[in-house]
Amino acid sequence: MKQRILSGIQPSGALHLGNYIGAIRQWKDLQDSSDAFFCIVDYHAITVPQDPQDLYDNIHQLAAMYVAIGLDPNKVTLFKQSDVSAHTELAWILNCFSHMGELERMTQYKDKKAKHKQRSTVGLFTYPVLMAADILLYQPHLVPVGEDQKQHVELTRNIAERFNQRYGETFRIPDVLHPKQGARIMSLDDPTKKMSKSATTERGYISLIDPPDVVMKKVKRAVTDSGDEVKAVADKPALTNLLTIYTAVTAKSIGEIEQLYVGQGYGRFKKELAEAIIEFLRPIQEKYNELIDHPAELQKILEAGKEKASTVAQITLDDVKTKLGVI
Repeated sequence: MKQRILSGIQPSGALHLGNYIGAIRQWKDLQDSSDAFFCIVDYHAITVPQDPQDLYDNIHQLAAMYVAIGLDPNKVTLFKQSDVSAHTELAWILNCFSHMGELERMTQYKDKKAKHKQRSTVGLFTYPVLMAADILLYQPHLVPVGEDQKQHVELTRNIAERFNQRYGETFRIPDVLHPKQGARIMSLDDPTKKMSKSATTERGYISLIDPPDVVMKKVKRAVTDSGDEVKAVADKPALTNLLTIYTAVTAKSIGEIEQLYVGQGYGRFKKELAEAIIEFLRPIQEKYNELIDHPAELQKILEAGKEKASTVAQITLDDVKTKLGVI
């Protein structure tokens, strides 16, 4: 039997290269060998304020991008979190097996709370428990995520083990799967921070739908380190980050790329990196534009995913409720 995997992304704007390299790239690689479920986690998005029309548009744009990057709806299950009510029902149950202290230690909660001091909600606090429900409903063996989500998967494991100890084997304990290289792509304008579309400016990230001229401008403006040697070393975090991106979009090794630019300086390196990114994004953007113009096709994909995901999730939820004694 194929191993089952599950992962998801919030519909909070266009995906960027950091999302692709850090997590989504391995989804495409795993779809032939795994029973794969990929979710649009729209309920996670509302832990911070959202414009309704923007959220609706972002959900459908993310669905289009999932397919554009190479996920085949005939091989994987693509669905919206909000279409499967078992997610929120199990989340409430798992809240009753979660401790305040462990949720207070979640790094992303502390970061987002600092950004939304006046509007920090209970939903933001219990976000990791909903994520645990997202995962455990489908009994996955592996959860392919970026490095920043590893802490949440560890919490998921702890909650599952706690439930299993009390009620017997119920949840499979999932393992984290993240790429050895490129698991954490950093901002173009600050290599000490993760690439993020929630950054204060757009200069720090490259969207998967950025047009060629924008990509070229962002890469040329990217922060570099002192000196002019194109080398991935500890004291050159900015260059190391750019080289990691370069190898991800070309399949060349970092060593090969370093050799190409011996004695060349940063100018040529950044120009050709931008050209490589543009060429890498071209087929993704062509497919995305085709899909976004055909919303009925996207809806058909999501409806099929909803049906399969609901069936699988309900099996787990019914087992949990039976063991609790509520059915």
